Amino acid sequence: MTADGVHEPVQVYFDDLDAMGLLHNSRYAVLVERAIGAYWHRLGWAPDPARSAFPDVLMAVREFKVTYHAPIAEPGERLVHFWLERMGRTSGVYGFRVLSADRVTDQATNQATVHAEGYRVNVNLDPATFRPAPFSDEIRVAAAPLLRTAPAVLAEAAPC
Repeated sequence: MTADGVHEPVQVYFDDLDAMGLLHNSRYAVLVERAIGAYWHRLGWAPDPARSAFPDVLMAVREFKVTYHAPIAEPGERLVHFWLERMGRTSGVYGFRVLSADRVTDQATNQATVHAEGYRVNVNLDPATFRPAPFSDEIRVAAAPLLRTAPAVLAEAAPC
């Protein structure tokens, strides 16, 4: 955990690559899903209400936007840096970047290669009605460390 989110390691597998040997565009969403899921599982979230540390167990992705910068051309570890831009009553906006695993591959700038970046909007749903439901106090407390301290940069994301 950093002041601006989490860096979660994820694996790119050979079968994630397309016919040209590049990470298939749809697999970036999978990498983000794996990273966010691993983080919340460590905190005790589970899709089964009987096993979950949180009453919020049904969340759906409402919107996903990704901008590609540098292709991933081989299997191996990468990092997904993610944070919460904002958390409203029933939905939250995650910002993310898919990074090189070493975080320092561009010697000129001394920064990680950013393969892709974007945002993802999650909506908390009532399991009985599938309608948006307010986040619980428990999930808000657990999500607080993910809230970005810098000004929001994702103005085009759907409102919460």
